Amino acid sequence: MSIWVGHGLRPEHRAPAAQLYWQAFGGKLGRVMGPEAKALRFIERVMSDRHVISAFDSTGQLVGVIGFRTHGGSFVGGDRSDLVAVYGRFGAVWRNACLAVLATDQEASVMIVDGLAVSSAARGAGVGAALIEALCIEARARGFRELRLDVVGENLRARALYERMGFQVQNRSTSRLTALIFGFHTAFVMARVL
Repeated sequence: MSIWVGHGLRPEHRAPAAQLYWQAFGGKLGRVMGPEAKALRFIERVMSDRHVISAFDSTGQLVGVIGFRTHGGSFVGGDRSDLVAVYGRFGAVWRNACLAVLATDQEASVMIVDGLAVSSAARGAGVGAALIEALCIEARARGFRELRLDVVGENLRARALYERMGFQVQNRSTSRLTALIFGFHTAFVMARVL
């Protein structure tokens, strides 16, 4: 498969990007961010086209995205007002509390991966690796010394990809709270020195 990568998202790619993100993370976030229609509306609403690198096939179809987080923002962020706009006041309160469980601090010298999603039709074609390499180049160009990500312990395929791409496990955490809320017990923090 021939692909090309570029920075940002055009308006017509926002909905497909939200779909890709939900396909990749809906299994983990579904209990909190569902139902799917609202989750897609929220993701599309808060996506930052300044914090994403996109992959396209030879026909111009979006086949993958890799979002990132810096002190200047994140790919899929949003705040309480965005939650209220999509889920209402009550829905926003409990969702905000649940999402706070996933929040992590960020060091100034570290760029954090805010989601890697590849369409099912393009998996195994090198799209994920191309997006990771493009993000490493972007992070170095911005002066970051490290690219870091979190991967769910049960996601062995993703972890294997990251290890092939030069990421090493820095920390392993287990949490009954994330198991209860999001359905995963173990997470690994992985990093690649740039």
